[in-house]
Amino acid sequence: MTRGGTRPQRGEAFSGRVRQNEVMADLTLRIRDIDAVVTTEGVDVARYAFDPGGAASEGPKPFLHPLRALDGAPLTAFRPWDHRWHKGLQMTWTHVSGQNFWGGPTFQRDTGYTQLDNVGSIRHERFAATTDAGTEVSFTEELTWITQAGETWLAETRTHRFHGVDTSRGLWMLDFATNLRNVSGRPLELGSPTTQGRPAAGYTGFVIRMPRAWTGGRVLSADREGADALMGAEASWVAVSGEHDEVDGGGTVLAFAGTSSASPKIRWFVRSEPFPVLSPSPSFDEAIDLAPGGEVSLAHRHVFGDRIWTPEETRALAEELAP
Repeated sequence: MTRGGTRPQRGEAFSGRVRQNEVMADLTLRIRDIDAVVTTEGVDVARYAFDPGGAASEGPKPFLHPLRALDGAPLTAFRPWDHRWHKGLQMTWTHVSGQNFWGGPTFQRDTGYTQLDNVGSIRHERFAATTDAGTEVSFTEELTWITQAGETWLAETRTHRFHGVDTSRGLWMLDFATNLRNVSGRPLELGSPTTQGRPAAGYTGFVIRMPRAWTGGRVLSADREGADALMGAEASWVAVSGEHDEVDGGGTVLAFAGTSSASPKIRWFVRSEPFPVLSPSPSFDEAIDLAPGGEVSLAHRHVFGDRIWTPEETRALAEELAP
């Protein structure tokens, strides 16, 4: 099956140090009318819906779903019954000067969560550049953040880079980078429910909702374990592992905190219960003040594995594959 060695079966861990004789595979990118699909080894590992439509209350925006491991098993959830606006892996912001680009109700200090007429949308404008074949594929696009009232507040340029397909170890990687520029003509405050007064609810930024089957799955960092221990914490990476429904075995999502050009530290929003969700939040408990014309840039890496890695293996891979 591979030229670089025998691949472990499901549930079998690699022993010893992380191997360096990985077998890299090519990818292809197909851009269609409303989505883009990334394929490797006969598996569509990523679908990017850049013109998704959907209900206004769900904050229509581009998203990645499904994301799949190299064995085809799903790694994301879409419109779960508890939060219909959770859609795979997506870039968003929950509080932008009173506007909600996340979807669903808005948290307010005095009233809690309330459904308001303030849910904006993120519109894909065009692809500025693409690389469609080889050991990596990528696309750079321009987007516009529009309030529910129709005002243009943010101009965004983002890049998705798919690479690092390693068939011997059953993993692939996604690098994400974005630049947001305030074009509203007014100062903007970029925050989260936690900056508005709700503890441990700093979800914003590049957020992944994982399969419901992963509820209660293992959450791990370099020196801590468990979602509660990592909620709101600073850590260079966090990994979530879970068992699949329908097919045997499980998978792992390893996410790196990455970088932010803004002053607040990146802190983790992570839950394994009542549902699995993960985000390196750029404004977990401290808002970003963006002057007119001001910019904020973020960069993150995700690694997707087709097994539940052991803690030792997870830490070794995180050290090796860090951006």
